Amino acid sequence: MHATRKLWSWLAIICVVSFAVLLWVGKEIYLKAPPIPQQVTSTKGDVLYTADQVILGQQAWLSAGGQQLGTVWGHGSYVAPDWSADWLHREALALQDLFAQRNYKTNYADLSAEQRGQVDALVKQELRTNTYDEKTKTLALSDIRAEAVRQVAQHYAGLFGTDSKLDKLREQYAMNAGSLPKADERQALTGFFFWSSWAAAADRPGEAGLSYTSNWPMEPLVGNSPSAGTGIWSIASIILMIGAIAAMILYHSSHKEEDDPTPPKADPLFSLKATPSMKATKKYFMVVIGLILAQVGFGAITAHYSVEGHAFFGFPLADILPYTVTRTIHTSFAVLWIATAWLATGLYIAPIIGGREPKFQKLGVDVLFYALLFIVVGSTVCGWLGTIEHKGTEFSFWLGSQGLEFTSMGRIWQYLLFVGLLFWAFLLGRGLWPALTKPSESRGLIMMVFLAACCIGAFYATSLAWGRTTHYSMIEYWRWWLVHLWVEGFFEVFATAVIALLFTRLGLIRAATANSAIVLETIVFLFGGILGTLHHLYWTGTPTSVIAIGGMFSALEVVPLSMIGFEAYRNYQRSKAAPWVQAYKWSILSFIAVGFWNMVGAGLLGFSINTPISLYYVQGLNLTAAHGHAALFGVYGMLGIGLMLFCLRGLTNRMAWSDALLKQMFWLLNIGLAMMVFMALVPAGIYQAAASITKGMWYARSPEVIHSAFMENMVWLRVPGDIVFAIGVLFLAVFALRLLRGGAPKEAAVAATEPVAGTKA
Repeated sequence: MHATRKLWSWLAIICVVSFAVLLWVGKEIYLKAPPIPQQVTSTKGDVLYTADQVILGQQAWLSAGGQQLGTVWGHGSYVAPDWSADWLHREALALQDLFAQRNYKTNYADLSAEQRGQVDALVKQELRTNTYDEKTKTLALSDIRAEAVRQVAQHYAGLFGTDSKLDKLREQYAMNAGSLPKADERQALTGFFFWSSWAAAADRPGEAGLSYTSNWPMEPLVGNSPSAGTGIWSIASIILMIGAIAAMILYHSSHKEEDDPTPPKADPLFSLKATPSMKATKKYFMVVIGLILAQVGFGAITAHYSVEGHAFFGFPLADILPYTVTRTIHTSFAVLWIATAWLATGLYIAPIIGGREPKFQKLGVDVLFYALLFIVVGSTVCGWLGTIEHKGTEFSFWLGSQGLEFTSMGRIWQYLLFVGLLFWAFLLGRGLWPALTKPSESRGLIMMVFLAACCIGAFYATSLAWGRTTHYSMIEYWRWWLVHLWVEGFFEVFATAVIALLFTRLGLIRAATANSAIVLETIVFLFGGILGTLHHLYWTGTPTSVIAIGGMFSALEVVPLSMIGFEAYRNYQRSKAAPWVQAYKWSILSFIAVGFWNMVGAGLLGFSINTPISLYYVQGLNLTAAHGHAALFGVYGMLGIGLMLFCLRGLTNRMAWSDALLKQMFWLLNIGLAMMVFMALVPAGIYQAAASITKGMWYARSPEVIHSAFMENMVWLRVPGDIVFAIGVLFLAVFALRLLRGGAPKEAAVAATEPVAGTKA
């Protein structure tokens, strides 16, 4: 007990110190973010853009799809370009021709090698020189650069409008004509794109050769290449990771784990009678399966748009469901169904752990369910309507889609979801309260579950931290608090503690051992995970300290994942501990799959892109998507399915249970995911990375690469894996229908003779 108290103290210290550093970094980002000029003017005094236009342009882009329609500074979707990289390259090309005409009276393509060298130097100097005046808040451009800006702006105004000459390009970008019907919003949009590319090339004050985005994106025409710090901190992070893994191996080899206890002769939960509130969670899990089906369907459409652009096998589906809508639903539903499975698991186990059913608990569970259903349906429908009918920036922010990846729902829905999560934490807490106040060996585990639930509710408030006019760098800072800390942090702590608690209730691990192990695992995970959040922010207009801190601590995130195989093996042994454990076989195997994908998807694929030097070249390419798919579904998705199956085991008639269906579901999901990732996304990502390294980010995201024969073949190579995966989801759906029907009468006799192990159909 004394050792456990010391671990809790260390956990508290690490959390306080880590969040203090993270908040300090946030202050530095706020102070050192690229300034938004009050005016962008030419030497002649013409005003090209105002600060209000740049801010409106940011809102206009987000309302048109935002991070579901290309990227800015690398964050978003992968079919349309990174607009900051694309603008920067187009502006450099325009300047080349303008300088060639001014100095040599001919086109750049007709110059000699020596003349090109002189023009290239002028272009680089023009784009890297920071002419922003801090006193007057004015960015003064030379007349020749002002002309280049006007030329490039005309291209984007036509692209987001209805210029018929750009129809082919729009199809390649999977964007509809008239994405921004209002001329003033299109003009403002060009101001936002210009500002984002200006920050990517202009030297920070007092730091020659280093832009506001630390020289991202890779662009030879303006001299953008990795800084010395990017390389140094990458090497240092790898050395630190290797040393930390060695230290963890040494620790585990010198601290022999206590053997698992002798399992009970019968299932301790077999005679458990579900309370009304526990039974009320069943509908949550049915909705989870429905959301999975929808997510897979919209994912297939989204992937197909990267080949046909507007059509789905010839049918003009984009007129009804544009790419920005299908991708928004695909990414949002992924988070929603996983979160719903975990929330329902908490509500299911609360009466079991607490030992009683709190008064009106079922009513609370029902109210929360319908509230969450209203939020999911309302936010999805409003997001679709806002996009189809072009309802504007204000509607998009408040009710429609904010255009931010993984946190797209409008602000009104975010307020409602925040209240819902706090209510969930309250319901969970009142269910656990008797166990929290009663001394027991499991109290530490129960406390970890409750604290993680409180953090899940409270930390969703970070989604409310930005407003319509917030600086884009700060939006990204707070967004990753939500996506990384909320989803990848506290939800994972919650789920890990719940699994340990379930295993102790089944008598498969000792409560005292689990107490210490979970606190220690949380310490190791959060020590790297909290400050590891910064690895998402290397190039978002942040100071170079973000590269140092993010690079080092994101490397430490890999350390616990390197040992995850041992835990997976222990779980496999536990699945064979006694004959009755077979009743939970597919739940436990799902947890083992979590270990595999944690090691491969989050560990190997995650670290392959997380070092600063790697992410410099591959941010916003398909290697990011490979890591995202393997980690999001492989880790969090399989975890949600495992927890769901455990709960359904106690909520449904055992004669309806079918291990045969679950076996097909399990292997098809995992094999399909592996095929999708390693047959298509990884090769496509490597191909794009080579293009980024040799020619620049603009090229890796250009139609020449995205719609090259190789890349389109990679999209088609996703089809076999997608089909295998989708069939696995269908087996899960059939399994759910079987549970709802209660099983076939013919199987009842078998169920009566094998009540513990379950029916095999």
